[in-house]
Amino acid sequence: MTSRIGIIGGSGVYDPGQFVLEKRLDIDTPYGKPSGNILLGKLNEVDVAFLPRHGEDHQYPPHKVPYHANIWAMKEAGVESIISPCAVGSLNEHHKPGEIVIVDQFIDFTKTREYTYHHGPETFHLSIADPFCPAIGQEFRRQGDRLGFDVHGHGTYVCIEGPRFSTKAESRMFQDYADVIGMTLVPECQLAREMGMCYCSLAMVTDYDVWKDHPVNFEMVMETMKANLHKVSQMLENALPRIEGRKCGCASSADGAPEV
Repeated sequence: MTSRIGIIGGSGVYDPGQFVLEKRLDIDTPYGKPSGNILLGKLNEVDVAFLPRHGEDHQYPPHKVPYHANIWAMKEAGVESIISPCAVGSLNEHHKPGEIVIVDQFIDFTKTREYTYHHGPETFHLSIADPFCPAIGQEFRRQGDRLGFDVHGHGTYVCIEGPRFSTKAESRMFQDYADVIGMTLVPECQLAREMGMCYCSLAMVTDYDVWKDHPVNFEMVMETMKANLHKVSQMLENALPRIEGRKCGCASSADGAPEV
């Protein structure tokens, strides 16, 4: 039993109850166990594979998420396209809490993470000028607009190490380069590309980081996320039937990807 579409849920997003659960996969990978069992089931009659990024008990902080194992396990489960709902802070006055950004670029400010499956002896240079699947992103933008949600079709995500939030000085610096800030996009998206998988990030804005002199804490993030979770759920339900089986050129940059 496999699924071509995978959902890796972030903080406050994953709710297996919205799926018709059919099977749990306990997968071992060369990189250890993923963050949880892969849940195979249906969402709006579409076969999906769901994985809680931080674990079912939120036991993995951003810098300890087993990214390599997660992506490898998804690939082994038959996934070709990954949808990644996540929580982010806004670095842009026009990206307000409760709105959704379909990310199309990222800047990496992480420090300690492993970024690739390729460690020699052959060198593999990944083409990632455009890191995200434009076809899937456009479909989510269309569905968000149709549902009347505030959705931004473009945005740059700066990924920081975490688990701490930014200082004010850092937040103001990042404003010059990015629209939203988070802790989990890297290396997840580039590992998916190495595996020849499409990747789409649905970033829910939960706060204005600290540049706007508003306090930021985990409770605030979760409260805003819960209040707006229905938007992500409805976009998934409407978009998934339209992206099932869709082909694009994302896999072409992954020649030489590892076999699973």
